[in-house]
Amino acid sequence: MNTPTPVFDANAAGGKSFGDLPEWDLTDLYTSPDATELTRDLAWLDTECAAFAADYAGKLATLDAAGLLQAVQRYEQIDVIAGRIMSYAGLRYYQITTDSNRAKFMADCQDKITNATTPLVFYGLEFNRLDDDHLAGLLAENADLARYKPVFDRMRAMKPHQLSDELEKFLHDQSTVGAAAWNRLFDETMAGLEFEVDGETLNLEATLNLLTEQDRAKREAATHALAAVFQDNIKIFARVHNTLAKEKEIEDRWRKMPSPQAGRHLSNHVEPEVVEALRNAVVAAYPRLSHRYYALKAKWLGLERMQTWDRNAPLPMETTRTVNWDEARETVMTAYADFDPKMAEIAQPFFDKGWIDAAVKPGKAPGAFAHPTVTPVHPYVMLNYLGKPRDVMTLAHELGHGVHQVLAAEQGELLSSTPLTLAETASVFGEMLTFQKLLDGAKTKEERKVLLAGKVEDMINTVVRQIAFYDFECKLHAARAEGELTPDDINALWMSVQAQSLGEVFDFAPGYETFWAYIPHFVHSPFYVYAYAFGDGLVNALYAVYAEGDPDFQTKYFDMLRAGGSKHHKDLLAPFGLDASDPKFWDKGLSMIEGFIDELEAMED
Repeated sequence: MNTPTPVFDANAAGGKSFGDLPEWDLTDLYTSPDATELTRDLAWLDTECAAFAADYAGKLATLDAAGLLQAVQRYEQIDVIAGRIMSYAGLRYYQITTDSNRAKFMADCQDKITNATTPLVFYGLEFNRLDDDHLAGLLAENADLARYKPVFDRMRAMKPHQLSDELEKFLHDQSTVGAAAWNRLFDETMAGLEFEVDGETLNLEATLNLLTEQDRAKREAATHALAAVFQDNIKIFARVHNTLAKEKEIEDRWRKMPSPQAGRHLSNHVEPEVVEALRNAVVAAYPRLSHRYYALKAKWLGLERMQTWDRNAPLPMETTRTVNWDEARETVMTAYADFDPKMAEIAQPFFDKGWIDAAVKPGKAPGAFAHPTVTPVHPYVMLNYLGKPRDVMTLAHELGHGVHQVLAAEQGELLSSTPLTLAETASVFGEMLTFQKLLDGAKTKEERKVLLAGKVEDMINTVVRQIAFYDFECKLHAARAEGELTPDDINALWMSVQAQSLGEVFDFAPGYETFWAYIPHFVHSPFYVYAYAFGDGLVNALYAVYAEGDPDFQTKYFDMLRAGGSKHHKDLLAPFGLDASDPKFWDKGLSMIEGFIDELEAMED
């Protein structure tokens, strides 16, 4: 079974109250952990999964088109109910990850769903054994069944990597004590970490936030605090990474996956050569992008050499004012409405109906995400709002995910889920709309410079940094295949990509080599990170089409979001005259970042 997972984001913030910050109202899922509806749904899952297996196991090949459609729709409803339960349990847990009762409730729900859905393992395996011509004939005679073809294509892409029914059932049953258990250990360890900075005890989010402080001494102190605590816990983090990478290597070997990345490419419905073209284009652009920008930034900061704690430092002329929640909401909603009133209309309920949880609270999961939950309900957005200008961009980003998920829900549960490579489209586009709105309103050269520099840094964090992360993961998994990795081994792999991506202007103080330890993507979703660069490059190219004045752009854009996972990236981009499989496509996206840096350099003259 595939239950929805939140879309995590790379550079999010957290903190204390800045106005009347909204909190989640989860009652649209269930009213409480002991709600009669939840008990009823768990019981229904047990009964329906057993009935589904009794009705269809060993019989899929005998069904006519109407019979197969009914099976698919029953499976889809099981997906909805299981997803609803796990969305509720997961979101409650993310609110206070240190609450052992919430952790137990989530684990118990996962166990019950895993047990209930074990009889369904046959479905995907048996479906993939259907003869190609037979399936094509059924799709040809029933349009409602043919609608699900993209789902079938993704399932059947796994056909060469399918194991025996017995092995697949075993992997399903033991999943809760495999990767999921190590994920929980990582999450709970991270949530419980405390960092001492200048006599104050802070959590991870608040400490990371200090890296964007104007005071350089404060940034340095925060970096040393992070390094000290990561070092104290480095054996745990190394154990998590060693175990997960080895577990993945074993499963990949059994499934005859050609590379550690292949499973992610298949789930993203993207060709390996497209990802390779993206990676190569970005790495080739490092000197033109990050190296050039950080050399400029060093000059602005009055430094001959930069330290890692200077990477996200505000510019000297940048104001330190905080942005209250009402202003952040107004900024983003105005940018959305200016693009198209429909976009703001879709976003409005997030603020009005308890679909956003914005405040920083003890034990709350770090970062930011948008969780689609299930198509009959609605998404939920989590932030850790600190009132920084970049937090406004995080809101714009997550709200973009939310709008995308609302529109894609029209496809139904099985077709709504967007591959990660396309899942970042609306979020990054929402950021770009908000940025351009702010840029158009800049009253002085200095204000424009600060906005441009902030956007370039965000783009470097989204493109350059995430491709460096991807290279780190590729090296990590390749090295783990040769044997156990010590913390020092992993540290060395991390440092090998940092200097290459950041450039000559940086020095790396002792301790920075452990900073791989806190990145959740490496643990939760191996090779997820290239999706950020994919999304940013795609949106930059899309935005160029919009800026050129395509009169039908809004209609095409909403159609693209509404398609969810029902179309391949080639088909989604074709109406805009774009093709991600063309290597020049990525250069088009990267040239937008380059253009912003050109403008910043010109301001120096």
